[in-house]
Amino acid sequence: MENKEEKNNNQENQKKSKTVSAGAKIKLSEYEERKEKLKKLEDLNINPYPTKAERSHLVKEILDDFSNFEKEKSEITLCGRLRSKRVHGNLSFVDLEDVSGRIQVAISKKEIGENYKPFAKLIDSGDFAQFTGTVFTTKAGQQTLMTSEWKILTKALRGVPVEHFGLKDEDERYRKRYLDLLLNPEKREMFVRRAKFWQAIRKFMTEKDFFEVETPTLETTTGGAEARPFETYHNDFNLPVYLRICVGELWQKRLMAAGFEKTFEIGKAYRNEGSSPDHAQEFTNMEFYWAYADYNDGMKLVQELYRFISQEVYGRTDFETRGHKFDLADEWVKIDYVEEIEKQTGMNVLTATKEELENKLAELDVKYDGENKERLMDSLWKYCRANISGPAFLINLPVAVSPLAKIKKDNPQQTERFQPLLGGAEVGNGYSELNDPVDQQKRFEEQKKLLDAGDDEAMMPDWEFVEMLEYGMPPTCGFGVGERLFAFFENQTLREATLFPLMKPKSEGDEDEENN
Repeated sequence: MENKEEKNNNQENQKKSKTVSAGAKIKLSEYEERKEKLKKLEDLNINPYPTKAERSHLVKEILDDFSNFEKEKSEITLCGRLRSKRVHGNLSFVDLEDVSGRIQVAISKKEIGENYKPFAKLIDSGDFAQFTGTVFTTKAGQQTLMTSEWKILTKALRGVPVEHFGLKDEDERYRKRYLDLLLNPEKREMFVRRAKFWQAIRKFMTEKDFFEVETPTLETTTGGAEARPFETYHNDFNLPVYLRICVGELWQKRLMAAGFEKTFEIGKAYRNEGSSPDHAQEFTNMEFYWAYADYNDGMKLVQELYRFISQEVYGRTDFETRGHKFDLADEWVKIDYVEEIEKQTGMNVLTATKEELENKLAELDVKYDGENKERLMDSLWKYCRANISGPAFLINLPVAVSPLAKIKKDNPQQTERFQPLLGGAEVGNGYSELNDPVDQQKRFEEQKKLLDAGDDEAMMPDWEFVEMLEYGMPPTCGFGVGERLFAFFENQTLREATLFPLMKPKSEGDEDEENN
């Protein structure tokens, strides 16, 4: 027999249990209520998911010429998502949103008779609907469409979050990007600008008589960059293949040997690297190749390209990003790789030993991956570049970090390579392409040693590419730029500037919790 204290505890636990159960029920109620409304619509022979809509205008078209539509009493049909709903007895109001804007819609029992009740009772904020009627201005001055006929287009079973609160958790925002974009029109506008960014690049390149090409995304060796690739398997050929890590560099150079003189490609590249706000395993790049040009020609063209993009997309050349300010209309200074590192750290990376580089990185508290001199040198440079706002071109990069660039005539330890510097980072990469087959073979052999020693970011040798060079490739300038430049213009991380960043799938428990 339970004592008085146990009895009180049991009663309290029962109260808590009931509270939890009630809370769970409340959490389920909106979803279940919408499912009930869905069933009632079907019972009334109202198709909640019709195939077609009959739209005559976009919202913006009506708002831009509202007085004329109001004067002529023209009948129009609008379609969109209901962003809010307010029922006042026999009169309801909704805010209807389409891709162009938002307008208030009035639905009155006086106007539509028996069709009013299903709307008032069964239609929710978040549903998609079609409204036909004429526009008028309310006494409060609100531009409004008075409905003479309505039609459900999609019944939403889950309510859209309130705009003011939105999605605060970053993981949830990326996972439910469709809601993030729905609740944040300024983000939708960012991705409109992203499309214009690539359109501007394509326009510039074609107007400069570059020929757009498509090259393989599956390769037997991943040339053109130093990165860890994604590996898959070709069942028919019975061999491993890799997703490309650059946009057709070694293929476009083959086209230079084939007689083309100006090519470019915009496409996806893939690198099996760590995740961070500024690194993505899948990204879009543009690469061009220009026969009979060198890296000096490339720098002039790239400077013109970046200014063109900024004017086409933003209508300006000045930007502020990540604590840096820069204006693309300013003079682009040239910064020597070795001199700049020595200026900032006192270390000459060409003469320094591996141990000296390690000690300097430790002194500066710089974290780094890899133990060969190439990686140590690159880590020291990354420390220095963070202090450069630009616009600038980094030049004279060492041979060790440039396995596909031509060696400088006046210094065999450096190459004819250039990188645009903006906002403390490189936003592009180009060089006078190496077309000496003997030199290229030697560098591939050095890269193979790095691979064999465990450096999985070293470049895979492509001996068939060397064979192509033996047939002859003209002097060529190559350059690549990607969506990182767009992210810098937007002052956003690369992850934020990607429509659907890669996410780990939710666990089964997480999915069950959300459905409950």
